[in-house]
Amino acid sequence: MFLISPELTQYKANLHCHSTGSDGRLTPIELRDAYRSRGYAVLAITDHEAPKDHSALSTDDFLLLTGYEVYIRPDPHCRYDVYAPEIHLNLFAKSPHNETLICYNPAYCKYLTAEQQSALTKAGSEQTREYTVEYINTFIRTARENGYLVSYNHPTWSMEDESRILAYEGCFSMEMLNYNSRMRHDLEYNGALYNTLLRHGKAMFLHAGDDNHYVYPFDHPHNDSFGCATMILAEELTYEAIVNAMEQGNMYPTEGPLFESVVFDGENVHIHCTPVSLICCQVGSKSPAYYRADGDSLTNVSLPLPAGARYLRITLTDSHGRHADTRAFTRDELGLPPL
Repeated sequence: MFLISPELTQYKANLHCHSTGSDGRLTPIELRDAYRSRGYAVLAITDHEAPKDHSALSTDDFLLLTGYEVYIRPDPHCRYDVYAPEIHLNLFAKSPHNETLICYNPAYCKYLTAEQQSALTKAGSEQTREYTVEYINTFIRTARENGYLVSYNHPTWSMEDESRILAYEGCFSMEMLNYNSRMRHDLEYNGALYNTLLRHGKAMFLHAGDDNHYVYPFDHPHNDSFGCATMILAEELTYEAIVNAMEQGNMYPTEGPLFESVVFDGENVHIHCTPVSLICCQVGSKSPAYYRADGDSLTNVSLPLPAGARYLRITLTDSHGRHADTRAFTRDELGLPPL
């Protein structure tokens, strides 16, 4: 059983970035050219509260996804508090031409002119946004009903308690890696949080995003671009194929290491990858199956799946501390009997 199939092309994607459409410094064309020149094949420009169809900028070898980033704060007037929690969600449109604005609130649309706000199609309640689980779940449900995949962004930066995250319903994926946040405080690798969510039955998929704004040039040490990627496994580089792969969880986040194939034979997991120093099969226990080497010399490892495994997910780590992670595969997906 292939968990990572070598027969599918891995398209390198950045699923979180900002342009001059909100608080970024580069235009959509400049973003496309920068990522395309560095080997990426997919880009989602997710400007704040500003859905925009950029599909006209796509080329035969580069695809732009339509979407935007929403946020909900405790303050009813959307005032930013550096010490308060808040939630950010990315909305990825299943159709490239979907520019529907969900639960419109002018206090959050500060990057759109009044004319632009008026022209957008709107769906959902336009009440003052509330930082409550009930309101946020209604928001997520409304977005899904109007053709969006909803992801949960940068949980470390957002400072939300695990209990709140567990109460949210409808997010298909979580940012395991957010490069802008990880670069600033080196904490936005969310492997421990993901294990906690899985332990409580919350099995989201995983992806990564630069969340870049380009305040600094590409060669500056504070540059927030090209630090991570989502590898999307799809049969072809079309909008439908890429979005379907994302929705099915055929993707993984990485800071550098790459999976070449992952096979489960019913007892053992066979992993082929680019050179790393640690390969770990995490199964929901205190004792994962792992293999460690001195330096980046591991490329091919077979590890046994413990009989009591609650799930299976695989982490690659290189000697620079850079990670790549599969999502969690359930016992049912692995063809194993329930515990």
